[in-house]
Amino acid sequence: MGILGNLSPDQLMSFQSQGYIVLESFSSPEEVNEMRKRMDQLLDEFDCSSSASIFSTKNQKNTTDDYFFDSAEKVSFFFEEKAFDDDGNLKQPKQLSINKVGHALHEIDPVFKKFTFSEELSNLLESLDYKRPVIIQSMYIFKQPGIGGEVVPHQDNSFLYTEPTTCTGLWLALEDANILNGCIWAIPGSHKDGLVRRFTRDEEGVHFDRPFPSYDQKDFVPIEVKAGSLVVIHGDLIHQSFENQSSKSRHAYSLHTVDTVGCKWAPDNWIRRKVDPEPLYVS
Repeated sequence: MGILGNLSPDQLMSFQSQGYIVLESFSSPEEVNEMRKRMDQLLDEFDCSSSASIFSTKNQKNTTDDYFFDSAEKVSFFFEEKAFDDDGNLKQPKQLSINKVGHALHEIDPVFKKFTFSEELSNLLESLDYKRPVIIQSMYIFKQPGIGGEVVPHQDNSFLYTEPTTCTGLWLALEDANILNGCIWAIPGSHKDGLVRRFTRDEEGVHFDRPFPSYDQKDFVPIEVKAGSLVVIHGDLIHQSFENQSSKSRHAYSLHTVDTVGCKWAPDNWIRRKVDPEPLYVS
């Protein structure tokens, strides 16, 4: 990796060819530990009786509610589908039942904001030719042992669409991610085929504009990484993760950035902010 996050010409070529790149040791063990400890504090303070919103990539149309929409500018907590019994009670402690926390950690919480607005991250985006990037959403993803849900094949540009498309995913492993605990899988080079479908919001809620495509699982490769590694994901790359069937969690801090120069944020995206996000820099 180049100085303070800049990608080298070889890394840029690999990213353009494969649609993703792994930057090992992007964050120090101390930085990773700080984010994990902070999330422990946020969970301790969270009153789970006040919310029972569920996150599901398989059935998000039916689980999307005002709590989900409002989370664009808040720190909100979403449970795993399998966290509740038939009577609506948590099967295990809330710390082992949360799917993710989102979608404005990077703006509201100082620990996560420090990483998000770091010089390393800004230099990385500058080397990807971003002119005035904003982080449009952030998520702390738990991938809980035993119940961590599947994330079906998708493209990030489907959900965070600009014209032209500019979304890039930044996925920081806060624990080792491997095949057993639900690492990312991707189809290398699939970003070259363009956007397959969009996830839009209207007066009736959210929906995809086209049916779910079929994919050959043999085309996917696992992206196994150590804690502290950053996976940079092209917005059109087809990627997924399977259920965590192991006894170990797979924590990650995920960011999505879009540019705000030379492109337009689609008004029918699910995120409709009241206040424009702060840019990481202006080139």
